[in-house]
Amino acid sequence: MKLGFLTACLPGRSLEEIVRWASQHHFEALEVAAWPDLGNRPFTATHVKAEGFGEEDADRVRRLFDEHDLTLSSLAFYDNNLHPDPDERRGVNDHVMALIDVAALVGCPTVGTFVGRDPGMSVAENLRAAEKLFPRLVDHAGERGVKLVIENCVMEGWHPDGYPGNLAYSPELWEWMFDLGLFLNYDPSHLLWMGIDPVEAVRPYVDKVAHAQAKDIQIFPEKRNRYGWPGIAVGREDPWDVGWWRYRVPGLGQVDWVRVVDVLYEGGFDGVLSVEHEDPVWGGSEARIETGLEVAHRTLRPLIVA
Repeated sequence: MKLGFLTACLPGRSLEEIVRWASQHHFEALEVAAWPDLGNRPFTATHVKAEGFGEEDADRVRRLFDEHDLTLSSLAFYDNNLHPDPDERRGVNDHVMALIDVAALVGCPTVGTFVGRDPGMSVAENLRAAEKLFPRLVDHAGERGVKLVIENCVMEGWHPDGYPGNLAYSPELWEWMFDLGLFLNYDPSHLLWMGIDPVEAVRPYVDKVAHAQAKDIQIFPEKRNRYGWPGIAVGREDPWDVGWWRYRVPGLGQVDWVRVVDVLYEGGFDGVLSVEHEDPVWGGSEARIETGLEVAHRTLRPLIVA
């Protein structure tokens, strides 16, 4: 297993700058943000541009990672593949297809995305729509020797009432995904606030975990007692402000990282555990984000066999 991080936490830096910093601070891998230019959206970045990416670009990226002894573990584009607007949906799908080609060129094993959801349809209706849509993406990935990985993020902000906006939030839905040829980018933090034991949930499915993310979560039960599971209902100006939990870097929340890493090893996982930094306490400036990444490194590094 290798320890890395997702580059989206440093949107203002170039890939070259991030690779150099990661190597100097003893990370071993990077999950590289590869969103298209979407304007000012939180937790997105473009450190690899799919448009016009060719052999020369691939050579440059490979040399950059080789020179710093880093692994490029995944290309990250987490967006709604079931977007209710047909044009938006098509754009997301096409970008996933383009990133599969980029991954094949640079020798990157995975591309990460979401299933997503049309919030105006039931879960069952969305699943039937996804069963028609995803085979094209999965087949293209298979032809190029790449795995499509789905993060189990709930994406509650995509639903007007704070319900799941990404249909990958439970083992029941993982099994459905696996039947389509999709793999899991396992993040234990989302399971914890859903009331699911992240260790026992993943234990039967480690062989389907092609990539893993390390994000922690801090839960405030007294606030949940007020708002309930869906979160703030009255005056919820920010769709992502649930009000009773917040993300933290590993070591500052309630995920049991000893158990998480242990179950991954026990199940035979030998891929990359990638820190996803969305911690509001250690955010706001690049210096604080760097400190957050260092806290995560100090937490996880002793648990991972060198």
